[in-house]
Amino acid sequence: MLDSEKPIGIFDSGLGGLTVARAIASVLPNESITYLGDTKRCPYGTRSQAEVRLFVRQVGAWFAHRDVKAVIVACNTATAAGLDVLQSSLDVPVLGVIEPGARAAIQATRTRRVGVLATQGTVSSGSYPRAIHDLDAGVKVFQAPGSVLVEIVEEELANGPHLHQDWMSDKQIFDTPAVNAVARTAVEPLLGKGVDTVVLGCTHFPLLAPEIRHALGEDVMLVSSAEEIASELRETLRRRNELVGPAEAAKGTAGEPLYRFATTSDDITGFAVAGSFIFGHALDSIEHVDLDGIEALPDVPGYEA
Repeated sequence: MLDSEKPIGIFDSGLGGLTVARAIASVLPNESITYLGDTKRCPYGTRSQAEVRLFVRQVGAWFAHRDVKAVIVACNTATAAGLDVLQSSLDVPVLGVIEPGARAAIQATRTRRVGVLATQGTVSSGSYPRAIHDLDAGVKVFQAPGSVLVEIVEEELANGPHLHQDWMSDKQIFDTPAVNAVARTAVEPLLGKGVDTVVLGCTHFPLLAPEIRHALGEDVMLVSSAEEIASELRETLRRRNELVGPAEAAKGTAGEPLYRFATTSDDITGFAVAGSFIFGHALDSIEHVDLDGIEALPDVPGYEA
């Protein structure tokens, strides 16, 4: 297989990374995608950095056997804990979501006071403040942990009430008094700080954007890294001459890219329903990845502890 015909690998702790997969499919409509959601071990944000780093190595070993041309670490917590592991051990480009999100926040803020709403693991790592200050040392950064929001998304979507619905066409699906109350509590550390831009530092959070925006105030801009990393990936593949154009795509079956999905969850049906809600169309090809199997894989090539 030519390098340009290989799929793009995307990894997340669960369903949230499908917001990134959707953006990539939109920006790069001719590219094939292989997505892995480590749903059984979700959420990552309440785990230790060492544990998440181990998970990243295991997922990296899984992708090393999948012949992908690039890997996107869509999970912010995994990016913070182990992006360097994959970048130093895999022989394809590995991109994380934190730097694109930081760059978008700097471009958006006028007050130069930026908030970061992320999981506890991402907040504790300090990755967003470092990434923002690497780009603009004068921006003040305020952080708020919101791991509970991940659990709300995963639990709500796992119940399967959203069959045949589409998140982008019905963004009020989580608009309930209970969710709004949790969102208000989660963003409280960012209030009264003069923040005009907030980075949604978890791929699950765009699903709750209306509730988060309402809690922060309508004059606060929300920034997601999904579109930013899709653009960065396009440029990376272009420079490597690995973009699939319309002519190459037409050589495939029915001229369509191949979207393959895998999950460590035991509930394939639930993953399919929730994933379709986020990704925007049916997940036709879903593989169950057994945790015992992924934990038994040889370590990522070239990794040194």
